[in-house]
Amino acid sequence: MKRVLIVDDEPSMREILSLLMRRAGCLVESVASGDEAISLIEQDDFDVVFTDLKMPGSVDGIGVLKCVRRVSSSTQVVILTAFATTETAIEAMKLGAYDYVQKPFKNKEIEAVLEKSLEKRALLQENSLLRDELRERYQFGNLLGKSDPMKKVFDLMRKVIDTKVNVLVLGESGTGKELVARALHYNSQRKERPFVAINCGAIPESLLESELFGHVKGAFTGADRDKIGLFQLADGGTLFLDEIGEMPLALQVKLLRVLQDRCVRPLGAQHDISLDVRLIAATNRNLKEEVRLGRFREDLFFRLNVLSIHMPALRERTEDIPLLAQSFLARAAQELQRPIRSISREAMELLLRYDYPGNVRELQNIMERAVLLATGEEILPEFLLGLAEQQTTLSRETPFSFSTLPPEGLESFLASVEREILLEALHQADGIRKEAAKLLQISFRSLRYRLSKLEIALDGDE
Repeated sequence: MKRVLIVDDEPSMREILSLLMRRAGCLVESVASGDEAISLIEQDDFDVVFTDLKMPGSVDGIGVLKCVRRVSSSTQVVILTAFATTETAIEAMKLGAYDYVQKPFKNKEIEAVLEKSLEKRALLQENSLLRDELRERYQFGNLLGKSDPMKKVFDLMRKVIDTKVNVLVLGESGTGKELVARALHYNSQRKERPFVAINCGAIPESLLESELFGHVKGAFTGADRDKIGLFQLADGGTLFLDEIGEMPLALQVKLLRVLQDRCVRPLGAQHDISLDVRLIAATNRNLKEEVRLGRFREDLFFRLNVLSIHMPALRERTEDIPLLAQSFLARAAQELQRPIRSISREAMELLLRYDYPGNVRELQNIMERAVLLATGEEILPEFLLGLAEQQTTLSRETPFSFSTLPPEGLESFLASVEREILLEALHQADGIRKEAAKLLQISFRSLRYRLSKLEIALDGDE
């Protein structure tokens, strides 16, 4: 049961508010002063606090608000006053009040504020639980996920984490392939040794060989000093070769020799150097197809592919979107020093419906932009640039297109379509009819009529 604290020096006001809160199903406590309120707030947890602004004693409504903010980050505070001014309203909202209601008020106004503030409290608690889940259950290094595809990734990583076998990480751009490599390294016995990464497609072919294997002074024109290659820099640790599918065939031969002999010879050198390097490679290409087309050596593919880990696209793991979005929100809010705490239900629905061609990296960029644009403590749909516009465009498009008429006739067809839409809305609203009506943008009375017409029965009532 939800707990509400009422703070007001007028007995009649406490009585009216208590009656309204109990009628809404809340457990209510009421006190006549700010001092009494602070004593209760420091001992018990309340979902919402309704407090008068001006009260006798040393603590007024702003003092109660400050106490709540110090003790609980999710408890919502509603300021009540008969002496409303713009300055006091602004001060209260800046200090974290949920709303500001002027006396005298209508009962429906208080009931609406109570409902909304309880929803906000529940959302903040849900986000807090998500953050706890991130830390405790669904994290491997900087990789996050609780979906079945990510569980498989984590299981494979645990099996190879302290072995020397080569690992090939596959997946689309932006799925987090380098995060897999870093997690394998920094959770292994090699974590105290170097982790060295290179993008094979970002360095010209003429320089890539020297970058990987090093060279000695005089090995070629311009080589005026010895250069240690990345293989040597990663000795005892891990070398991550990103976009391995971009490596030229001539260098693939030399890489194969390093993997076979566990030693490297810098350009121009006379002797090999023994190495202890764990190799992890990644690509967004289909290497089997590249082998078939003659663009990638088959023997190198088998050397690299001792164990492969496929990173799923974000559209294949939508269950992870709330976890990832909340994590990116918290990180961006901290880095940008913005007081953003949560994602609204409508914004989260928008995030869940998007296809993410750029995968996890795109979701991270979306959340960083949203934190920059947000004006309150919550991410709203209008702050999700690109997604909100896409949703508006989609909503204006004709939802159906038919080349043939429905054989069962118009009425039967429309009834079946309406039934499917109603059932889907009820599913998304967890069976709560009022929420389903909001999702469909119709009145509760209209929803009830349609359910009755189509003989859709639900257990219980609102």
